[in-house]
Amino acid sequence: MASTYYTALKGIAFSIGAFLLFGIVTGLIPNPFYVRMVPRTPADYLFLTTTSLFVGAFIIQREMADEPIGGRTATGGVIGGFLAFGCPICNAVLLTLFSSSALMTYFDPLRPVLGVVSIPLFAALLYHQHQRNCPTC
Repeated sequence: MASTYYTALKGIAFSIGAFLLFGIVTGLIPNPFYVRMVPRTPADYLFLTTTSLFVGAFIIQREMADEPIGGRTATGGVIGGFLAFGCPICNAVLLTLFSSSALMTYFDPLRPVLGVVSIPLFAALLYHQHQRNCPTC
């Protein structure tokens, strides 16, 4: 029982940590270190919250699984979620690859689509991992 309790606490800690880290570096949580260049929207907060919750749920399931799966899929879901709520012209990697005008013209309208794709991706991963590791399912 202590192991399950520890695993749950670890998952909650990862969720909170991901929420704070991603929220601060994307400017969704106002802070003096980072200024967001695009407006904050309710969808941004939705994608931040769901991505953070999925990170914690994945950690819990991974810790409880005999044979953990889906590490690369989870990484893709986190990246997709991060790009969905992150400021496109503040992302140094994207800005290095593309111009700010291209990001605002072509990438910014696609950010909600990334969020809508990353949420089911993560949900499917969690479901598949649960089905694979649940002896009574």
